[in-house]
Amino acid sequence: MPPMSRFIPIVALLLAGCAGTGATHRQAEGALGPYSASVTAGSLCFVSGQIAPDPDFAKEAEGALRKVEAELERCGLGLGHIVSATVYLTDMNLYGAFNEVYARVLPAPYPARACVAAAALPGGARVEVQVIAAR
Repeated sequence: MPPMSRFIPIVALLLAGCAGTGATHRQAEGALGPYSASVTAGSLCFVSGQIAPDPDFAKEAEGALRKVEAELERCGLGLGHIVSATVYLTDMNLYGAFNEVYARVLPAPYPARACVAAAALPGGARVEVQVIAAR
């Protein structure tokens, strides 16, 4: 694994537009912990992981993506502004089902994405989605 110091210049470049502008935080209503629902810094908007537990996995996945969409709209952005997404699944057997919903909800071209297996998620959710969007 490369040393962290190799990543610092990349982060500095991404946040260069933030200097002197200050970050704005939008508090998460009904959050299960102490965090902001989103943070806007310069031209970037970081949306915290969103869940929408539902017995039907397709509805749960769409619900999480719609909550991401709603938070982006509060920041004056939309799904087309997403540049990176991280998806957490409690069961990688749900990967195909998630991809079907993701392809239907998000506009092409799709953002960069990672999908990570998680032992458990808050609220009994099976999927959580967090994104970074850019103006």
